[in-house]
Amino acid sequence: MKKKGILLLTVVILLSATGFVEAQEGELGVTLDVTYLSRHIWRGFDVYNNNTSAIQSSIDIDLYGTGFGLKVLSSRANGSGFENDEELDFTLRYKNNLFEGESYVTAHEIGWVYYSYPDRARKGPKVETRPLIPVTETLADVQELYVVFAWPEILGIRGLVPNYVFSHVWPAQSNSNASDNGGWIHAFGLDYGIPISVLWPDMPKEQILKLSSQIVYNSGVGATGMVDHDWSHAVFGTSIGFDLGNNLTFTPGIYYQASMDDSVNDEDEIWYSLSMMYKF
Repeated sequence: MKKKGILLLTVVILLSATGFVEAQEGELGVTLDVTYLSRHIWRGFDVYNNNTSAIQSSIDIDLYGTGFGLKVLSSRANGSGFENDEELDFTLRYKNNLFEGESYVTAHEIGWVYYSYPDRARKGPKVETRPLIPVTETLADVQELYVVFAWPEILGIRGLVPNYVFSHVWPAQSNSNASDNGGWIHAFGLDYGIPISVLWPDMPKEQILKLSSQIVYNSGVGATGMVDHDWSHAVFGTSIGFDLGNNLTFTPGIYYQASMDDSVNDEDEIWYSLSMMYKF
């Protein structure tokens, strides 16, 4: 699996070469975020059983406008029985645009994520469990390589943006108990951003109401071969970020998941999020 990490770094460096050359003297950007989730849904899976809510906090660093970014995210369940289930994720990403000035301008992002569980062993006997659902202390860490493409101008309608996400998940160690927890995800989405006029006096700027939809094909992301290769779920959501001034943004959101494959999730899901973000 080390070869995949080396390949990822090579691709990122090649893609970012132009960005480094063209980048002006940018500033280091830092974003702090704290989000409450009424349910923690990941790739269609309900991560914490009994529909337990979660608090996620993160720090996101934009490296001087080069396109590179780093992010560290912590996720904790708001309930008993999850004492050893803290999740700590590390992301390295690069994003840029291709074909600037054309109707088919393509925004792209490539990234690598390491999902870790610091309070658990990385090795142990295999268990029958779905991925990233913490029911045993021996569930191993996993990695993800993802690529995102979005086409903001191709449909000719302001704010209507089709997108595609490709993701590959594999265990952090080849001899871990999650050796079968690997596969591919293909997600096809359509987002629509609707400008909202000023809602109260002295509001810093107009807000954007975001409507989102996504349908997902799961090609094996799941432990011990239990997940089917099939269309697993569709997600519909809406959110709006309220600019509170002083670099502070409050974003509520609500989401609905139509589950289509019982091996991923045997029930539909609805959840909401409350996020407070500070940039400096």
